[in-house]
Amino acid sequence: MTLLSVEELKNLVEQPTGVSVSIYMPIYRVGQEIQQNPVRFKNLVREAEDKLEEFGFEKTEIRKMLEPALQEIDEATFWENQNNGLAIFIAPDFFHYYRSPLSFDELVVVADNFHLKPLMPLLTGDGLFYVLALSQQQVRLLECTRSSATEVEVENLPKSMDDALQYDPTAKDGQFRISTSKGGTNNSFQHAGSFHGQGSPDQDKSQQDIEQYFHMIDHALHEFLRNRKAPLVLAGVEYLFPIYREANTYPHLVAEGITGNPEHLKPEELQEQALPIVEPIFLQAQQEAMERYQELAAITEKTSTDLKEAVPAAYYGRVEELFVAVGVQQWGTFNRDTNTIEIHQEAEVGDDDLLNSAAIQTILNGGTVYAVEPEKVPAEAPLAAVFRY
Repeated sequence: MTLLSVEELKNLVEQPTGVSVSIYMPIYRVGQEIQQNPVRFKNLVREAEDKLEEFGFEKTEIRKMLEPALQEIDEATFWENQNNGLAIFIAPDFFHYYRSPLSFDELVVVADNFHLKPLMPLLTGDGLFYVLALSQQQVRLLECTRSSATEVEVENLPKSMDDALQYDPTAKDGQFRISTSKGGTNNSFQHAGSFHGQGSPDQDKSQQDIEQYFHMIDHALHEFLRNRKAPLVLAGVEYLFPIYREANTYPHLVAEGITGNPEHLKPEELQEQALPIVEPIFLQAQQEAMERYQELAAITEKTSTDLKEAVPAAYYGRVEELFVAVGVQQWGTFNRDTNTIEIHQEAEVGDDDLLNSAAIQTILNGGTVYAVEPEKVPAEAPLAAVFRY
């Protein structure tokens, strides 16, 4: 799986409590460094083994827990189709991994819950965007970051207009079949428009055909992009843009697009052209959130950098926006029954990263998380929260 959705986040959070292993690693995709990916993975697994021993687990228990990951990820074919980062989550009788367009610093966390903070940018859309390359002959969805572009497979996404509408070269008077999601066809019907050449892909199709085609594309993307916040940039000839916008239901479609025929452009070339379009969006959203924090901090009590105040607020749905430092952990426990927090300098058995907990709960309760470098958190604190009330 490429992306961590809010639904997936809930599944990870709702796993039975107990010891959980989270492993993050960057993936090298070019040059001789590619051969080091499995070696570095095994080194991280050994680090996880050491930490599990510190938690009091026997070697036989550790091997049993880690075996599913070792069996699948140790396969040579596993490393053939990777993205820029790999996130691995292991618990007793549980194993899942995500290929990420974002790269990660190497990190191993053993705690009572999964460590999900490095994935927060994927849930908030910060630094992640999509390019939809449209033409009558080809459709591609690219998943991009500031430094990468990867074509992604989307279930039921048509490959072309002819694929979507299943043009029948034996039909007359502009009849065509419409493909169903399971590959079947609806009954043929007459449409108001017409085209010349009885299904020839070299001829222009009517606008009604294009509208139908775009609605099918939007329907497939609606399922894939559900609950995403990442910008979507169109790439195609300009006259197609208003037709697609009419069919579009994704709320984060960007007004500006990449004009021209995208069929012969590589993913990296489309990403390069889209980046200047989306970069101001990323910067504006974060800057506006920062200004809002500074304004509220000066005149109200609706902000806080106090861990003991922000963590409970996140659990109870009070946090609207949360700045949290990546690469920094604050170990401790939060007791929801007594509403008390204990903070420890070093991780102890039963501890969670409280910054991770606050970020997860903010996302689950509909808030926005900005996982940023430590120096970009207001007041250079580990976290900074804007409260709803």
